Amino acid sequence: MKTLNEWIDKQSRRLFITPAVLLILVFSVFPLIASLVISFTRVRPRAGGYNMRFVGFRNFKKIFFGSEQYHLLGTFEAISALGWCLILVMLSALLWWLYSYTKKDFKLIGFIGRVISAAFIFSVTILFSVTLFSGNNFGTLPMTIIYVIFGCSIQFLIGLGLAYICSMNLKGRTFFRILFFMPLMITPVGIAYQWRMLADMNRGPLSGIWQSFGFGDLAWGSLAWPARTIIMIADAWMWIPFIFIVLVAALDTVSKDLVEAADVDGAGKWLIFKDVIWPQIAPVAGTVVLIRWIEGFKLVDIPLVMTSGGPGISTETLTMHSWTQWRALDFGGSSAVAYTLLFVTVIICVSFFNFVIRKYSQANQL
Repeated sequence: MKTLNEWIDKQSRRLFITPAVLLILVFSVFPLIASLVISFTRVRPRAGGYNMRFVGFRNFKKIFFGSEQYHLLGTFEAISALGWCLILVMLSALLWWLYSYTKKDFKLIGFIGRVISAAFIFSVTILFSVTLFSGNNFGTLPMTIIYVIFGCSIQFLIGLGLAYICSMNLKGRTFFRILFFMPLMITPVGIAYQWRMLADMNRGPLSGIWQSFGFGDLAWGSLAWPARTIIMIADAWMWIPFIFIVLVAALDTVSKDLVEAADVDGAGKWLIFKDVIWPQIAPVAGTVVLIRWIEGFKLVDIPLVMTSGGPGISTETLTMHSWTQWRALDFGGSSAVAYTLLFVTVIICVSFFNFVIRKYSQANQL
């Protein structure tokens, strides 16, 4: 008995962590590997089970170069002058970025990482140049990037502004902190139905206001950009409270002595924020952006409820694209889209962490 107790004491760390490791393996790693296998196969339902046939990269070829290219990437036609200008400017900027890195603390791993990030950025630039900036339709991949980069950036700025205001010594700030946090307690589907009702310009509760601005006859659900805008507004209404509450907590930890010293020295509000407050909350702000981007890539419930991805596929995200492929029993294609989403998410988030968050943290430590 004594020997058993001694063994348990020595192995306690492993014993406590084993259940968590097993849960991760069962619910995360195994599905990840299984979906990777499925992405290289063609699965067809049959009586009593499924038929699986290995097809290699055909599922990926179909979504990038075949019949599903318009769905994932968009339609490629003539490139406009604006598109060519954007490509040349971005190519020059990326080459200069890589060249500048070779002239200072050069490390092979760092250079390879920068080449991968530069190649991805240039590919995305070409994608937007041949679609959005050339007047052609674009698919779920560009739409997801717009949702994440543009939509989440606007959410961060609004959340930061509200947090900064509520961190001041103002009357009623506790009330507004609770008020701004409340949308986070509502389920995404509930928020989608709520905004679908509020955006009804003919019979909704705000129809009188919409009509007073001349929007009463605007069928936003049948127009691409109005539909995308309403979805981004609904998504922002749901996620700004998260950004707000985290940044409020970060602002509450800012050294009051430094702020008061800067104020006594005659620094204005902007200089105090830029040189005193922002450096102290920047690591938290970067983490919030990273978390929000990861969640933004998984957006599916709001566009599904509000527009069902329409008009056409104008408001579909990559997650919704994968779901529609799964509903059509194209399991291989669905897994291929899901792994495309995983690749894009990893490249963007890892690049942001390495070149923004990590770089800024290292600069503050010097």
